[in-house]
Amino acid sequence: MDAAPTEPAQPVWRQRAVERSTRAAKLRAEQRIERFLNAAQELMTEKGTTDFTVQEVVERSKQSLRSFYQHFDGKQELLLALFEDALSRSAAEIRKVTAAEKKPLERLRSAVELLYKQSQPRPNQQSPLFTDFARQLLATHPDQVADAHVPLLDLFTELVEQAVESGDAHAAKPRRAASLVMQTAMLTAQTPGVPTGSHATPVTVDEVWEFCRGGITGGS
Repeated sequence: MDAAPTEPAQPVWRQRAVERSTRAAKLRAEQRIERFLNAAQELMTEKGTTDFTVQEVVERSKQSLRSFYQHFDGKQELLLALFEDALSRSAAEIRKVTAAEKKPLERLRSAVELLYKQSQPRPNQQSPLFTDFARQLLATHPDQVADAHVPLLDLFTELVEQAVESGDAHAAKPRRAASLVMQTAMLTAQTPGVPTGSHATPVTVDEVWEFCRGGITGGS
C-alpha cells in the first residue's frame, strides 16, 4: 500500500511572513481591547457606577461597535474583563511593594495593608475591585470570580508559605490560610462594621493585620 503523500514544507520566508502578520494582528487586537477597557473605566469613574451603555464605551474609545463585538460578547464580559484586570494589577503592585521587605512576615503584613487600602471605597470613584457588578457576579458567576482572584491568591499563598518556611507562621494549608487572609482584608475594607449613626470607630488596617497575624502565628 502506497504511503499518503506528505504536504511540502512551507518556505522559511513564508513562515516568517505569517508569524509577523500574526504578531501584528495580535498587537492591534490588544491595543483595541485596552482602549475599550480604558473607556469603560473612565465612564465608571465619572458616573460612580457601572450604569453605562456599550454605545457610550464605543464612542468614548473612538472605535466601532463591530470592533467591540469582535472582542466582547457584551457589557457583562467587558465588566468581567475590567474586574480581572484590576485584580491582576493589584497583585502586581503588591508583589512590587512586598519585594522591598526582607522578613517574610513583614512582606505578608505589607501585602495585607496594601490590599486593604486598595479595597477601600473612594469618594466619587468607582473601584473595579468592588462594584455592584462584582458583587452580583459573585452570586451569578462564582467560578469566574474565583478565576479572577487567582493572581492575588497565588501571591498571598507564596507569602504565607515563605512565612511558614521561616518559622514565623504556622499553616497546615497555606493556600487556604492565604484565602482567609485575603478575604479578611478585602471585605473588612468594604464593610468596617460601624452601624450608621454609631459613635464607634471603624476597624483599622492595623487591627486587620493583628487579626490575620494571630491566625497564622497562634498569637505569638
